[in-house]
Amino acid sequence: MPEQQNPTVDDAPTTDADQPAGAEQQTGAAYPDVPAEAWSGVHRGPLREGEWVRLTDSKGRKHNFELVAGKRFFSNKGHLEHDDLIGREEGFTLASSAGGEYLVFRPLLSEFVVSMPRGAAVVYPKDAAQIVAMADIFPGARVVEAGVGSGALTCSLLRAVGPWGRVSSFERREEFADVARRNVNQFFGAPADQTHPAWELTLGDLAEALPTSGERCDRIILDMLAPWECLDAAAGALVPGGIVCAYVATTTQLSRFVETVRAHGGFTEPQPWESLVRDWHVEGLAVRPGHKMIGHTAFLVTARRLAPGQKPLRKTRRPAPGAYGPDYSGPRPPGLPVEPAPED
Repeated sequence: MPEQQNPTVDDAPTTDADQPAGAEQQTGAAYPDVPAEAWSGVHRGPLREGEWVRLTDSKGRKHNFELVAGKRFFSNKGHLEHDDLIGREEGFTLASSAGGEYLVFRPLLSEFVVSMPRGAAVVYPKDAAQIVAMADIFPGARVVEAGVGSGALTCSLLRAVGPWGRVSSFERREEFADVARRNVNQFFGAPADQTHPAWELTLGDLAEALPTSGERCDRIILDMLAPWECLDAAAGALVPGGIVCAYVATTTQLSRFVETVRAHGGFTEPQPWESLVRDWHVEGLAVRPGHKMIGHTAFLVTARRLAPGQKPLRKTRRPAPGAYGPDYSGPRPPGLPVEPAPED
């Protein structure tokens, strides 16, 4: 039997009262890693080789790179050894060889998507958050996405549905699909030759592929140039009460999609909106709007699928004069008379 040692003062367990103000436990045992089966794209504990980190300098400039043992990171402020980062808890500052200071964290999802390699334009975090919330993407949901782009929105959808849900993405262009696949796998840390278990990426046109697949879904997200072309396919795949959400850039696309949804007759009244995000400057008594703003990026539209054979409620408010006049050539809501041309 090994000889037992009498405990000393140094061996005595510590309590919160023994800790200095602001001190926190830094042991790996106190912060177990996020379970791998959660597929969250998040890690706790010391930084590991193969993880991505985000460095921020005193001027707010950002640098993202993968940690590789033995490598160096170079900037105009000298270099840093990757080995000096590996094994440390995130949230520390580090000085470069030329004296530049950097703050080191793992990148958040909102930071990753605006700095990752791009094929097509990305859905910005402010819009992805609106889609997840207003389209009510829930754990276990079955979601269809048309237009995968660079995979930014896909990451948000996969995190929202979790490994027990399903995200079926359709992309027409192979080069965009390849970029999206790499970005999604990188964010979630998928092993080689694997991907997120809830994700299926199909190369093809949703309007043609979805009806033949027989797939039923809870939500459909249309991020494409002409989402109205996919409305019939979306209506056939959505369960009653399901939500279709369109992401469009221009007012002409917005009008065409909204009027197509109204004319279809199988959805509730579409709800269009956009979001604008402005930062604020706060220093003592100097509290004012900041000089930077994320303005218009896109319009969002949502509508809910009605049960088979049901019709939406008719609007009691008449359209504004001229809204559907002789110059209007788009889809018309059911029962709306054609306005006569104004007399000379």
